[in-house]
Amino acid sequence: MKQITDTVFMVRPVQFRLNEQTAVNNYYQDQEAHQRIKNDIANNQAQGEFDAFTTALRNKGIHVIIISDDEKNDTPDSIFPNNWISTHQNGDVALYPMFAENRRLERRPQVLDTLEKEGFSITNIIDYTSAEDEGFFLEGTGSLLLDRVNKKAYCSISPRADEELFIEFCEDFEYTPVVFTAYQTVADKRLPIYHTNVMMALGENYAVICLDSIDDKSERKNVLKHLKEDGKEVIAITENQVNAFAGNMMQVHNEAGDRLLIMSDQAYQSLTADQIKKLEKYNEILHPSIETIETLGGGSVRCMMAEVFLPKS
Repeated sequence: MKQITDTVFMVRPVQFRLNEQTAVNNYYQDQEAHQRIKNDIANNQAQGEFDAFTTALRNKGIHVIIISDDEKNDTPDSIFPNNWISTHQNGDVALYPMFAENRRLERRPQVLDTLEKEGFSITNIIDYTSAEDEGFFLEGTGSLLLDRVNKKAYCSISPRADEELFIEFCEDFEYTPVVFTAYQTVADKRLPIYHTNVMMALGENYAVICLDSIDDKSERKNVLKHLKEDGKEVIAITENQVNAFAGNMMQVHNEAGDRLLIMSDQAYQSLTADQIKKLEKYNEILHPSIETIETLGGGSVRCMMAEVFLPKS
């Protein structure tokens, strides 16, 4: 079982902007910037950031499958495909229920067709999307942090991550559930962070995590217990660093087997020299600038990369 992959698929946006439907509980989206930046300018800037990012990945030997969004539907967040799909080494694909109605339109059969055309084998589709009808959501590897080797799934409960649905996923895929709630301060209130992968990232041998965001001491202790018993070095980040998307990282490897940690330039600039030193023990750091995408989309590089773990056909 592999924890990291050398292949990701990414969706190039055609109508990127701040999504009003997600801004109700994604407090990282900058509403003031939305007033300043016209939608067509935002989309052009996001496309430029996307193109530079994918080029940087390919230059490091990462296999990037680029799928262009179309203009058939209003899908401003299509640049974040990891929220609606996950792929697995046994050929399983999971499809997830999405909180925002316009995000549900991102699920396109063409994406699966493209993966198969690229030589990957899909043997089974596990579809959780009917939960949307009851108002329950679980937004892919935004909500789920999968330790694929140790078969553990970490999930911070929020309006986008229903606990019962999370447990159902763990039963279906035979993962041990690790449940907690991570918070951020919004106008002096402690509110749930919308996605687990904003405050936590899992590498092969380490975990980057904002422990301060887990307000319940017993939950925090339980998360630490699981990470340490699996031999992960725990690299703690602060809530201010989470605001700079320092939790939204992903480890990959290239064709030569070299490890890379992908984070945004904003995230990189927020880290201390000691944190960078700890991370560079394990991998080179690649940190493209995606300022427009982060400011208006409220997500970062990890959200943009959907890992491909499927077997070759």
